[in-house]
Amino acid sequence: MKLILASTSPRRAELLRQAGIPFSIEIPDITEEINGNMSPQEAVTDLALKKALAVSSRLGEGFILAADTIVLHREEVLGKPLDREDARQMLHRLSGNEHEVLTGLALVDASSGKQESGFSLTRVWLKPLIKSEIDAYVATGEPLDKAGAYGIQGRAALFVEKIEGCYFNVVGLPLNLLYDLMTSMRVPAWLNGKESDYVK
Repeated sequence: MKLILASTSPRRAELLRQAGIPFSIEIPDITEEINGNMSPQEAVTDLALKKALAVSSRLGEGFILAADTIVLHREEVLGKPLDREDARQMLHRLSGNEHEVLTGLALVDASSGKQESGFSLTRVWLKPLIKSEIDAYVATGEPLDKAGAYGIQGRAALFVEKIEGCYFNVVGLPLNLLYDLMTSMRVPAWLNGKESDYVK
């Protein structure tokens, strides 16, 4: 029995390692497009499930875990910035405001087709930022591969006033929801726990 992470995100991989969960990685081959006809909660869960099923269709066994994270500000979805200017604009919008981080999770049993999914929501407040702070942060390159153009686990931690909800959700993998899905699917969190089971 093995867990397969359908993601290239180093942050999700690191959280699984932190939680002591053995896993391997398979990259889903799909276009990551949010379905505008769905609510944000439905959309992130749907996309996570599509990623998991894309990997599951290539494999005959294993439990496929996939996730999708978006930032929601005043009902506007903020994904990964297109470029540095887009990142600046996103951070300007989030500056001094509350926003929501949504992560959809899906867990699929490749052998049986059984699946479980759900989402986690965390509210985040950023301090008011001046232009030079935004420019300096964007210049680090950190915002460019992150939904909402910031990483709470990195330099942007200095900008976060408070959060309400799961911190790990903001990083990109709500571990409490993952545990619920694994429990529901009867997947033991630590399997046999041998060091050789962990992806390097």
